[in-house]
Amino acid sequence: MRTLNRGVHAGVCLATAILWCAAARAESDLWPLALRHKADHIFSTLFEAPTVTKELGSEAGIDRAIDWCKRNAVTKVYIESFRNGHLVERGILERAKARFQGAGLEVSGGITTLGLGRRSTGWKLITCFTDTAAQERTKEVFEYTARLFDEIMIDDFWFTDCSCEECDRARRERKVTLGGRTTTAAGDTWEDYRREMMVRLSREYVLAASRAVNPKVKQIIKYPQWYDRFHERGYDVALQSADFDKIWVGTESRDRDKTGKVQYEGYFIMRWLAGIGGRKTGGGWFDPYQTSPPNYVEQARQTVLGGARETVLFCYGALTRPDGARNLEALRPHIPGLLEAARQVRRRQIVGVAAYKPANSHPEKEAFVYDFVGMLGVPLVPCHEFPAAARAAFFPVHVLKDPRFVEKFERFLRAGKHALITDALAERIKDRVRLERPNVHILPVNGKPEALTGLPEAQVEALRKPLLEALKVRFRAPNQVALYLFRDGSCAMENFLDREVEADYQGRPVKIPARDWVLNWR
Repeated sequence: MRTLNRGVHAGVCLATAILWCAAARAESDLWPLALRHKADHIFSTLFEAPTVTKELGSEAGIDRAIDWCKRNAVTKVYIESFRNGHLVERGILERAKARFQGAGLEVSGGITTLGLGRRSTGWKLITCFTDTAAQERTKEVFEYTARLFDEIMIDDFWFTDCSCEECDRARRERKVTLGGRTTTAAGDTWEDYRREMMVRLSREYVLAASRAVNPKVKQIIKYPQWYDRFHERGYDVALQSADFDKIWVGTESRDRDKTGKVQYEGYFIMRWLAGIGGRKTGGGWFDPYQTSPPNYVEQARQTVLGGARETVLFCYGALTRPDGARNLEALRPHIPGLLEAARQVRRRQIVGVAAYKPANSHPEKEAFVYDFVGMLGVPLVPCHEFPAAARAAFFPVHVLKDPRFVEKFERFLRAGKHALITDALAERIKDRVRLERPNVHILPVNGKPEALTGLPEAQVEALRKPLLEALKVRFRAPNQVALYLFRDGSCAMENFLDREVEADYQGRPVKIPARDWVLNWR
């Protein structure tokens, strides 16, 4: 990591140098550092239910786990009671909880809702929640866990993609039946049925059931990283974020050559869901799967830049195996810098180009386009409501979920504000809005958002320049160098390329090493 000293020279400031010295000390020094930074940011991990039984079922295993946590700056743990049909014995959970608390760690519970009943006809790991037996088992597992923990996190399998005969009949009839009581879904699409089912199941068999046995219990819904597909599988981020006590966010992008995703996704989803969840928003969560060490570190940076108050390193079992251990080894020297960056980010408000994505919006052929636009160095400010006050904004086809988008957009343009819109959106609204204006800029997505990272620098500059001018910012950099702006004039730049790049920020040259970031705090 490099720091610009108040935007004057590129280099490592004294505070950063001190942090790097701290990183070079014995690994045990990370634990007191983590304790000092708890008010700003914490690192945590999760123990999957089978791992709890196997590793935390003995005193020696708990000793190893506590030692591992302290060596890796982990000050909080989530101990699962249930995963994939495996229910951990009460005695094991109680003993592990007491031992971790005695060692100075915070402890919460966890549940992964796999193996609760009849399998989905879609992803075989998933449960068919139309199944009455699965509904009842869900209630039993949450009641069991709520008696043991005052906070419970639900892993991101809290959805359904089942289309069995029973589900299909209920969908067509728009009937959601839970506990013998039937309600009517908003429509007869799979999206309508699944969202109604999961919202009702959450309210009655998770939240109400847990609170009935433990009035103090707080429930965390952890959303997966595939934000453009939530509605298809029953996640309703607006209603469920309002219902649950807290929300957590999946910020895992993994290696692009394996997943097709880009690193900026972690930042975008963290900020977008934080806009919906507000003060309920807790941390980001990423894992070592399909992830090389450089990308693992980038996932951590995007989580911190996204404003997360906690980083969940999923999970103990995976991170103690060879591939996971290599990723964690790469992350460890960066932990001091990440904690300091989190402290700085928490104190500041992001500014930039508004990126409007209504809840439950449909991507059509522009899935996850926001992530690729962020990789162009456009400093996005994700939002779920129309950004009427923004000076510049990005609008893809998703915005058509808003039935009044066209009239809002017309007012936006008449005010002289700059808009970057995708070619698909332009095609859909060209007969209702005059697009031949100097403040309208069309992004050539061509149904392939991933191709945007291949745009030449000159084209990127032409698209980015008018948006940044509206913000009174000058920035030049190659494609795949991201920019993050803050209201007080601070900024961050992250280079996702495998080579050092020369950038220019506000007329000052900046060198950004390969796969590294430069931070400028004012």
